[in-house]
Amino acid sequence: MKLAILDSSNNKTGELKLPFQFEEEYRPDLIKRSVLAIQSHKRQPYAASEGAGKRSSAKLSRRRRKYRGSYGIGISRVPRKIMTRRGTRMNWVGAFAPGMVGGRRAHPPKAEKIWDNKINEKERRKALRSAIAATIIKEIVRERGHIVPDNYPFLLDDKFELIEKTKAALDSFRKIGLESELLRVEDRKVRAGKGKSRGRKYRTKKGPLIVVSKLDKLSNAVSNIPGMEVVDVSSLNSELLAPGGKPGRLTLWTSSAITKLEKEKLFS
Repeated sequence: MKLAILDSSNNKTGELKLPFQFEEEYRPDLIKRSVLAIQSHKRQPYAASEGAGKRSSAKLSRRRRKYRGSYGIGISRVPRKIMTRRGTRMNWVGAFAPGMVGGRRAHPPKAEKIWDNKINEKERRKALRSAIAATIIKEIVRERGHIVPDNYPFLLDDKFELIEKTKAALDSFRKIGLESELLRVEDRKVRAGKGKSRGRKYRTKKGPLIVVSKLDKLSNAVSNIPGMEVVDVSSLNSELLAPGGKPGRLTLWTSSAITKLEKEKLFS
């Protein structure tokens, strides 16, 4: 399959044949599994404090004739701490045990728990190739919610990688038909729930992904555009191409990125 190469003025400058990575079978199940594995590596372990709920002086003996014991008093065998006493009569209050005020948790989360999900290397590469192939299928990209130009898919000229200014990048992307997509991303939705009070008032949508041969000036120019990302072709992963596990992100490849993908046989 050949795709047209467009410059910053939306003029066709040539054609380029896509490498074998774009011919992979579409497997949304594998892509989802690969994305979940990537996300699991980012999860931060958490646990309760080692001494949480165990810092009280609660103790209750169950031996016969034991001073400060519970034998023969008709009370449950719950660890208790003494609040006041008169002679051998104690005023107890439950502590330490689960269910007591200030007591420990019965089964708290453990810090040693392993959250990582594993995936076979061949499956991971196949999932990545499948996610790459999904980026040039217009129906899948539209199904994900992107507003794609009529001439999609297409490739970008190498001069895109030399753009230094955000304004120049926006003008170029508008000329090639991405203005509606950029407006869709800028239309942020108010987040529901507690996130609004924690500095996450708005939910930012995922916009186009620009794949380049090497990170250079363009990455700095695009960093100020909401939802848009730039990535080196050798650093691609399933989560970038299928955020949230849903394939079909609007992806624009530069011709040099395609050449590098084919020459180095990446993800084969």
